[in-house]
Amino acid sequence: MTSAIIVAAGLGTRMGPNVDKLFLEVNGHPIVSYTWRQFELAKEIDEIVLVVREGMQPAFAELAEKYQFRKQYRLVPGGKERQNSVWNGLETLTGEIVAIQDGARPCTSQELIAATIAGAREVGAAVAAQPVTDTVKESRDGRLVERTLDRSRLWTVQTPQTFRVEIIRRALAEVFKRGLVVTDDTAACELVGQPIKLVVSTQPNPKVTRPEDLPYLALLLRNGQPQGG
Repeated sequence: MTSAIIVAAGLGTRMGPNVDKLFLEVNGHPIVSYTWRQFELAKEIDEIVLVVREGMQPAFAELAEKYQFRKQYRLVPGGKERQNSVWNGLETLTGEIVAIQDGARPCTSQELIAATIAGAREVGAAVAAQPVTDTVKESRDGRLVERTLDRSRLWTVQTPQTFRVEIIRRALAEVFKRGLVVTDDTAACELVGQPIKLVVSTQPNPKVTRPEDLPYLALLLRNGQPQGG
């Protein structure tokens, strides 16, 4: 069985105070409904776990009813950090493979979901990613350039980040043991020496973080981009 964890417990503070970005409407539908729908339609996914803020469970249950999501799902409370939220989701899984997805990344295609699952089956962990094309500078103080990095070796990572369940559990256990906070799930795998396959995301797969992201997102979703590869 293959499971999905949709991490939807963040506060989205960069959108402004008292704004739940996941429920902002784009083209008439909440952002998170697009994300959920892609995993609802992905034939490789058997069950969906949504990690949500305490008190938001009724809102997500209403979404499932409104959009007629029929795939088995569970609502799990989030934790203090992303890694805690993911761990809470892992505790409820029955699958052997898990795809972990940002709730605010609604343009992920079903083909990309499938490709990361295949990568995880192959090497144990896989991540949607794109090679860096811009020149990247490093600055120690945020004011002056210190050096130029070799972009040929740099990738930006996205979600899904997909794993054999026992591997991501072991990796996160190491994070907690060391008292660390990691910015994404594959960073935990790096701590335990787990190989991670890069799966090239060939289509736009943005994460919504700021108000200025919404017009671009609306264009992508209006053109039906999430249905493609």
